[in-house]
Amino acid sequence: MTHALSPRPLLLAGIMLGALALTGCGKDPAKDAKPTPEVGFIVIATGATETTSELPGRVRATVMSEVRPQVSGIVKARTFTEGSLVSAGQTLYQIDPALYGAARGEASARLAGAEAALAAATARADRYATLADSEAVSRQDIDDVRASARQARANVAQARAALQSADVTLRYTRIIAPISGRIGRSSVTPGALVTANQGDALAVIQQLDPVYVDVTQSSVKLLALRRALANGSSLPATGSIRLKLEDGSVYEQTGDISFTEPMVDEATGMVTIRARFPNPDGVLLPGMFVKILAPEAKLAHAVLAPQQGIARNAKGEATALIVGKDNKVEQRVVAATRAIGASWLITDGLKPGDRLIVEGTDKAKPGSLVKPVPTDLQK
Repeated sequence: MTHALSPRPLLLAGIMLGALALTGCGKDPAKDAKPTPEVGFIVIATGATETTSELPGRVRATVMSEVRPQVSGIVKARTFTEGSLVSAGQTLYQIDPALYGAARGEASARLAGAEAALAAATARADRYATLADSEAVSRQDIDDVRASARQARANVAQARAALQSADVTLRYTRIIAPISGRIGRSSVTPGALVTANQGDALAVIQQLDPVYVDVTQSSVKLLALRRALANGSSLPATGSIRLKLEDGSVYEQTGDISFTEPMVDEATGMVTIRARFPNPDGVLLPGMFVKILAPEAKLAHAVLAPQQGIARNAKGEATALIVGKDNKVEQRVVAATRAIGASWLITDGLKPGDRLIVEGTDKAKPGSLVKPVPTDLQK
């Protein structure tokens, strides 16, 4: 038995489909459009700035002396505290002076004997001189006694020099500080045998206030700086230089450049520069690795861009997003040569008046329309 469909359900289904169709036809497309992204920008301008170089270097003592014995012997005593400040002329070690004292006594006795012989020879020569006119003695005898007197005087001079040498050698048993400064550890202890002019130093004394810092810079950079100074694109930088320590902190004392080596290292192509820094608190120690923050030149019309406004593309080139004509985003390749504080120094690709996007760069696509809003970001 066949059942016919009721016309009422079919009517309801038609009404619902019609309603849905009407609803779709009445949808507002303006409500589905995405809003124009808002970006923050700054206006590029030129200004004066100073370029600096961060150069690695090592701390060196201004004066250094290696203490070595000048006579051989047994060390009887060490008279300084390791790591302390010593003064020039201060006794550092005492070598057993017994042998050298005896040699000095022998030299003194020889001088006394020579002086006695000289007195006798002089007196004899004087007596013979009084007899010369009476011809009581021969001329040969007179010449002989005079020669003996001269020889006696020479013997005295020789003995006196030997005594002076013995005195110097005896003084060398006291090893003294040749300079004032801070002395390091001792390489010997009492009872050790040391030899004259040995290769190993007994201790090292260094003057650490002030100190030198030796750094190197490539000859290429020096040439570039000199060309910039010559054509007037930069002015000589003035003022003191700063120092950055190994932990990244900046040394509180300022220094200055002492000299620049007048030659280029053939192996590395680098030029050595020496700076001088005060070191009253002994913070800087010889051999310490540091970095010099040295001003290079003053640029009168530099273009600086905040670092957050500069990115890198897949080729590693520096790029910037600019709000161009009709508020459309334009991407440019720029030359960001160095960082100065929180900004990049731009030498090509940006010009005064360009609107550089620094906020909302993730929403700004090249060629897209944006809503530019000025920011108060300081360069």
